[in-house]
Amino acid sequence: MDKAEKVPSANVPRHVAIIMDGNNRWAKKRLLPGVAGHKAGVDAVRAVIEACAEAGVEVLTLFAFSSENWQRPADEVSALMELFLRALRREVKRLKVNGISLRIIGDRSRFHPELQAAMAEAEALTSGEARFVLQVAANYGGQWDIVQAAQRLAGEVQAGRLQPEAITPQLLQGNLVTAGLPLPDLCIRTGGEHRISNFLLWQLAYAELYFSDLLWPDFKHEAMRKALANYATRQRRFGKTSEQVEAEMRNK
Repeated sequence: MDKAEKVPSANVPRHVAIIMDGNNRWAKKRLLPGVAGHKAGVDAVRAVIEACAEAGVEVLTLFAFSSENWQRPADEVSALMELFLRALRREVKRLKVNGISLRIIGDRSRFHPELQAAMAEAEALTSGEARFVLQVAANYGGQWDIVQAAQRLAGEVQAGRLQPEAITPQLLQGNLVTAGLPLPDLCIRTGGEHRISNFLLWQLAYAELYFSDLLWPDFKHEAMRKALANYATRQRRFGKTSEQVEAEMRNK
């Protein structure tokens, strides 16, 4: 890695979230079927996991399949499900060996029972690993996540275990599917699009955004390092002034 792009350890994001966009376009440019782009995207996933782990990132969340993706052509969805199943079975031992804990977030009820079982098995096999957390968002939508958290709290109110006025942002956040992990510090989207597409809507409230023109299969180690280096140059203020943030840093 170029010294100019080395990420200072103090400025490494704890949690990186990525919208992996561009697999289909990557395949079309090469006159290949769409599933070929998704297969090539698996190599980018491996590269990004490696780059994040090397930099000291603690959590990586990948948007693999949104709740809106069911609207895609049936043959593409079917191929994606088969690829997901194969990847789970093939990669889970590699994750465990490398100290990576896998969490799959989203509404699993729509997936085939065989895929649901593979998800649970992969999570169980890697559950004791603490070096790095890999979250895969599958059949996930940010609006769904907020609604399911609200439904849980509404159930508590209905049962008389919770008063409505006791519901706070912190309590709702604790009922999201990402509960127990730090909020994303950096959200990356590849493929040249500049939107977050219903991904982690609550969790990204104060995340830094980084957009890359690279299609996902081309987003490898060096691209990830550049994104982390860019993040390291930013000042996160959380509503404060630059002067306040700088004073706090001096007083640490």
